[in-house]
Amino acid sequence: MKRPNKQEQQKIARERIKILFKNAETVFPKNPVRANRYIELARKVAMKANLRLTKTQRRKFCTHCYTYLQTGVNARIRTRDKKLIIYCLSCKKYTRIPLSSPKTK
Repeated sequence: MKRPNKQEQQKIARERIKILFKNAETVFPKNPVRANRYIELARKVAMKANLRLTKTQRRKFCTHCYTYLQTGVNARIRTRDKKLIIYCLSCKKYTRIPLSSPKTK
């Protein structure tokens, strides 16, 4: 049996990551622990395939405790001084993301 090359492996990994994030979103209201496990698995798949998560995927979990974040339930999102501040209510830490202004030419 032929082993898939790197591009095929990365394509499969992207699909699996997308499925895991979707499952985490649907399962979170009933079972937050399982949603956190799905996020953990998605991160492991990305690391194994040497992939970067997309910007939207990276903002869906806490970068400190790796729990799945849902606004209003276990996360608070604010804007201040041209920064997006995501506050995790489980580990009490926050992530600051600069809001870039559109470049004028």
